[in-house]
Amino acid sequence: MTGLQERLSGYWERQLRRMDDRELRHARRLPTWRNRQRRRRLAAVVVLGDLALIAGAASFLLTATWLFFVLWFGGFVVGMGGFVLLRILTGRMIGSFSRLLDEREREWRNRVTFVSYLVVYTLMIVAMFYGLAISEQADSGIRTTMMLAALLVTGSTVPAIVLGWTLPDDDPEDFVEGGEGR
Repeated sequence: MTGLQERLSGYWERQLRRMDDRELRHARRLPTWRNRQRRRRLAAVVVLGDLALIAGAASFLLTATWLFFVLWFGGFVVGMGGFVLLRILTGRMIGSFSRLLDEREREWRNRVTFVSYLVVYTLMIVAMFYGLAISEQADSGIRTTMMLAALLVTGSTVPAIVLGWTLPDDDPEDFVEGGEGR
């Protein structure tokens, strides 16, 4: 049993090292974008993408097929593009383990965790009421599933949106070659 525990522990350490290495590669990307104004613009882009996804889910099987595809896939591409950029700009605070975070990052992550949970919880209640509201229709199951998918994607972007909107400007000295960085 000890051999298995050692292998699992070694695997876990390698995974943490890989995550940290990936984060260090991303930490110096887009240095001129690392300000509150740019992050807020990207947060707005992600919100617009999420709203297009929700509109696409609401129009599923009710409007022309092309309109659904434009809203759904357009919203996905716009939202996920902004989301990826926000993940780079907010650093490991969104998706990393607490062990890899410093005190400042841990504090910011803890601030958004509860807010994000409440937003996802509320979105799931919205999905439930949407499903109840259309339950008499023949295609209600697939339409509810599409709305649930859109709301889950929206809920998963909330931490990046909140961090992108609220984080203060980064210190420019962190991005100077030879500086300590994050």
